[in-house]
Amino acid sequence: MIKIIDYGMGNLRSVQKSFEKVGYQAQISSNKYEILNADGIVLPGVGAFKDAMKNLQDLDLIDPIYQVINEGKPFLGVCLGFQLLFTESEEFGHSKGLDIISGSVKKFPNNLGLKIPHIGWNQLNIKQDNKLYEGLDDGEFQYFVHSYYVETENQDVIGATTDYGIEFVSSIAKDNIYGAQFHPEKSSEKGLQILKNFGKIVEEQ
Repeated sequence: MIKIIDYGMGNLRSVQKSFEKVGYQAQISSNKYEILNADGIVLPGVGAFKDAMKNLQDLDLIDPIYQVINEGKPFLGVCLGFQLLFTESEEFGHSKGLDIISGSVKKFPNNLGLKIPHIGWNQLNIKQDNKLYEGLDDGEFQYFVHSYYVETENQDVIGATTDYGIEFVSSIAKDNIYGAQFHPEKSSEKGLQILKNFGKIVEEQ
């Protein structure tokens, strides 16, 4: 069973319905015991980084997240949930993240001559051969909505990058930890393929 963590940061039902569409049951939960007993975990989310971390803390969900990851259970962070996996964010001042992956969340520079937030379809430059990207070609389009991006010196974790004035990390894949800055649940057939691939990874554990 896949559990989608409910910590008050949006768009959970669309993620759940997308998993169901590709043949995998997924339940929304904020109960730490249900999350600890899950086979795979998804941390989605939209909104402010600092608020998200506070909500996770208030719901006593931070330690369960560390525990399921340390147990080797497949974990997928999406959009804000992807950013929370990193060390810190500069959104509305400095905020500490979960620090599961070393790196920082930074605001797109204003001098790019591009609209911020970055909204719409953009391409993935796939950087590694990983089960999460099976069935996707390099240059595949996914749907993005974000004003902040991830920067990491840990090259081993980078699954894909995307160009928007600068090249930024748009997906990670490292051991049992996966992440997507884009919204696979809003990215049509190829986005659903990523969720299906994650479901297969959970199934194979």
